[in-house]
Amino acid sequence: MTHTDVKTALLALEQPERASFVARFFKTRPGQYGEGDQFLGLSMPQQHAIARQFRLLPADDVEQLLHDPYHECRMTALLIWVYQARKTGITGRADLADRYLANRQYVNNWDLVDVTCPAILGEYLLHTDRSVLYDLARQDHLWSQRIAMVSTLAFIRKGQFADTFALAELLLTHKHDLIHKAIGWMLREVGKRSPEALEEFLHDHIRQMPRTALRYAIEKFDPARRQYYLKL
Repeated sequence: MTHTDVKTALLALEQPERASFVARFFKTRPGQYGEGDQFLGLSMPQQHAIARQFRLLPADDVEQLLHDPYHECRMTALLIWVYQARKTGITGRADLADRYLANRQYVNNWDLVDVTCPAILGEYLLHTDRSVLYDLARQDHLWSQRIAMVSTLAFIRKGQFADTFALAELLLTHKHDLIHKAIGWMLREVGKRSPEALEEFLHDHIRQMPRTALRYAIEKFDPARRQYYLKL
């Protein structure tokens, strides 16, 4: 079982017409955030199925697959690490987290980040020092910054909000819409569990929040409450 076996399985499911649509959706034209990315046109269920089939693929082979120019190869590689992270102990999780960070230049679109970083990085950091997220947030690298923000979903699920708020505050002045969306999404997840905590954050930071982040954050509020915040 090697990375070439996984790629062969993915290529067998190629859908060129769907690939053209997906490439437009993920902004692959010159100057866009996904510039130059290549697609096979597979669905997420198909990629999950292949990842489960090859979930025992050695880590070095997963890395080779992650370096592939096809988006679905990179996603499948990351999904394999997600499955492996769920089945291993703390030492195995540490190794996967280290490999994830070392290869984050290939985790280079929002779906690759969002589907994988909470399980591979966030859940590992539940039990260790989290300063790496602040290092990532301070880098001038869009995907590292999104990884930092979205990884906190693992903490939110455990009722831990402090890092989400601290990283959101650190990134509030970011210029990119994809970071605004990530901030708003994580704040919304906090609000599902503690509306009071979210409203306290909004009270302190609403003047600095990008409108996209605010709209995402308050999406689950009742209409009157949403309008209140939108008019501030």
